[in-house]
Parts: sequence; C-alpha cells; structure tokens
Amino acid sequence: MQFPIEAKLKDGTSVELVLADHRDWPALAALYERIVAEGISYPHDRPLTLDQFQDYWVRGKSTVVAYERPRKDQADLLGAFYLKPNWPGRARHVANAGFIVAPEWRRRGLGWLLGAVMLDYAKSLGYRSVLFNLVFSDNHVARGLWEKLGFRVIGTIPGAVRKNDGTYQDAFIMFRSLLSDGQR
Repeated sequence: MQFPIEAKLKDGTSVELVLADHRDWPALAALYERIVAEGISYPHDRPLTLDQFQDYWVRGKSTVVAYERPRKDQADLLGAFYLKPNWPGRARHVANAGFIVAPEWRRRGLGWLLGAVMLDYAKSLGYRSVLFNLVFSDNHVARGLWEKLGFRVIGTIPGAVRKNDGTYQDAFIMFRSLLSDGQR
C-alpha cells in the first residue's frame, strides 16, 4: 500500500492520508487530548505528556494521519489511526489499532475511510486479523462503524471503564479476520 492516499468524504471534501512523522506529533497529541477529555472512547483520564503520548500512539506503531486537501502550511489534523501488533512473537500477526476523529469532522465519512484504509494497510503489512481490546459499550457510533466494517464482538469486559460521571460501563473486544473465508 502506498501513501499518501487521496480520497473524498461523503460531503465531497478532499482529504489526504499520510504516514505520520515528527512534524505531526504535536497536532496529533493535541487532538488526542481533546478526545480523552470527552471520556467516551479512550481509557486515559488526564492529559498525557508528549513523551507519554508518543509511547502510546507513535513508538512501535505505524501511524496514519488525515488532512484536508489541498494541505496548507498550518493545516488542521482531521483524524488518525495507529496500527501495531497486539502481541509479540508467535501472535504478532494479530493487529491492534486505535482511531481518533476531530469532533467537527465526525459524521462525514472520515471514520469509515480511516477504518477501511487501516484494514487494507494491515493486510498489506501481513497481518491476519485485527483486534480491538477496549470498545466502550456506550460508544454506539464506533461500535456501529466497526460492525459495518466487518468486526464482531467476541467478548465483553463487565464494568471495564469508569465514565466521567463516576459510573461504570462495559467494554467489548471486537475482532475481524483479514483472511479469505475458511483460512486460519
């Protein structure tokens, strides 16, 4: 798979997906901080330092970021995903991925685009499947998106996530094979 990738969202907006580098990290960290503050999709409950963020989202991972085209000097980061092995060694063929989409860019098809590109990219890197370890049960939009992209719930972790109001919600483990039917 070759980057950059140019695509259009549902509303016709042109976007470009590129492999992230050090120039993208501050904007990526700032967007992640906004997403964490929402409390609906990631387990962190306070901002991360840039170094902590890089450990979580960048180091040891392949990170793809999306910008509006044509890209300006001070372009806003629209969304991103990372892709990494979920486990080492004999199980490193199972990928894990994380996604963020800026709130003002939601419901325009960017999440679907990032998810579809991630699946193709994972397959091109030799992964055999993708596993999401912690999909918040109250995050119905994300769950619906993953189901549309062929993921299924394979487990539930009761009370796994503390919500902003102090109550707890379940989390789902979601899985999708990247192999042809019948292959293991």
